[in-house]
Amino acid sequence: MNQQDIETFLMLVRTKNITKTAENLFVSQPTVSHRLKQLEDELNVSLLVRKKGHKRVELTAKGEAFIPIAERWLSLMNETMMLQAREGVVYLNIGCTDTLNSTLFPELYRRISRDKNKRFSLNISTHYSIELYELLDNYVIDVGFVYHHLHYKNIISEILTREKMYIIQEASSTLRRDKIFLSELDLEKEICFIWETNFQIWHEQMISHGRKPLFVVDTFRLLSEFMEEPGRWTIAPQSVVRELQKTHNLIVSEVADERQPPERIIYMITHKDMTEAKAAAVNAFREMMLEYFKEIGLKLEV
Repeated sequence: MNQQDIETFLMLVRTKNITKTAENLFVSQPTVSHRLKQLEDELNVSLLVRKKGHKRVELTAKGEAFIPIAERWLSLMNETMMLQAREGVVYLNIGCTDTLNSTLFPELYRRISRDKNKRFSLNISTHYSIELYELLDNYVIDVGFVYHHLHYKNIISEILTREKMYIIQEASSTLRRDKIFLSELDLEKEICFIWETNFQIWHEQMISHGRKPLFVVDTFRLLSEFMEEPGRWTIAPQSVVRELQKTHNLIVSEVADERQPPERIIYMITHKDMTEAKAAAVNAFREMMLEYFKEIGLKLEV
């Protein structure tokens, strides 16, 4: 067995769909099918029920029984990679949402890369929050950073920080005040940046009222691109504001309305069943991260 075959099988367990599995792993559908067939041949068992014309994939009884074995195998493989690494270097698989990987974490990653002690070797990936829970539960990543608290029996979730939301306007705007009422903003010029359900509900009730903004985006790169045009505005958390200010001339204001936008909560998620070595590595990374958060002015809840 090899790691790619195991990861492909576990991704299929999550998606129940070969097309989705291929998209999530950034490979072709024939590659997914080949890896699964290769795994079945090596195990000499059928893991999947194959039905022509059915997009949804079902597991055989032996396929279901193989899930915990595959998860343990992948965990052991990650531990083996740590042993094979240079002495004193810790191998960590980190999963983040797009915005965190684009705005909050890059400087932390740079600091780790410049660390003379070379304590970490990082494998960094970007996914949606719900995907990160699944990847962590399947031992594909060691630690994740998300915006949602979901109930998984094998996952520990802790709040790291809460970020206040601000109105950001392109510099040509005439609304140059410390606080602005939402009713003063032009919905047709909004770049709506959605990251979680509570904000989406607040936005519908306080801003859109059934109407559509100019654009709805889900990545920091798109937000940054669209904010360059005159008159554009958005509502975004503190770390996004700070990162946008590095490349854009912006007006930053607070929301004047009594009902404020919900703060963006950042959770750290880890697996309950970590080895001692892996837990030590995650804790070391966590300490460096919290120190960095303090330096940039984030209020910690841990």
